[in-house]
Amino acid sequence: MNEFPLPGGIGVSHLRAYDWTAEDGVCGGSPHIHLACTEAYVVTGGRGAVQTLSVGGYVETPLEAGVIAWFAPGTVHRMVQDDDLRVTVLMQNSGLPEAGDAVFTFPPEVLADAAAYAEAAAPPKTDHGARRRRDLAVRGYLPLRDALLDGDPEPLRTFHRVAVALVAPKVAEWVPRWRAGALKAAELTGAHLQALADGDGSHLDQSGVRVATPSNPDGYGMCGRRAEYDIPLDQEGLP
Repeated sequence: MNEFPLPGGIGVSHLRAYDWTAEDGVCGGSPHIHLACTEAYVVTGGRGAVQTLSVGGYVETPLEAGVIAWFAPGTVHRMVQDDDLRVTVLMQNSGLPEAGDAVFTFPPEVLADAAAYAEAAAPPKTDHGARRRRDLAVRGYLPLRDALLDGDPEPLRTFHRVAVALVAPKVAEWVPRWRAGALKAAELTGAHLQALADGDGSHLDQSGVRVATPSNPDGYGMCGRRAEYDIPLDQEGLP
């Protein structure tokens, strides 16, 4: 292996939840889903909540220092701010979310047009752009939440189908990233176990510490101001 990614090939970032008020009076980020990746919040400070939508219904989970909350692919999630909420995010399959695994809950007319969606979802460069993207996602999110509160999961299922159609053309590009990241990490553990069983500890010569600092310490994430890390994958096999 040419590089040593984080354990399991995960991605990591730090978030400070947005404190902008949305149209429903709640401060927070842009509701969205991931289609192939489980995400975890490790709360390091402040207070807030994560609102989630699944076919099982709507849930609001309080967040405070020490709490870990995680959600499977297909769970719409919205981080909301109460008091200086700060979270370390652990993301399965590093590289996939950045390659388009996340889909915002934009209104149906935006989701139905791939070009319009791409324009609305583009990474913002200013507070105004981040807030505009967030507000558009909230506008599509609230009807999904209202339907679930009324016991109707069909609008969420429709959103899932549209999200799948949006990302399907990208999946072939994701496979090499997954192979070079999460799959490679799992296979490497298997190789180490076999080597140890054979009495071979030569891989221990590759020991040592690696250090990373934020490549973008104050970017605009989906849920808040985001400190990003550029953790390399094993580049063998990537196009």
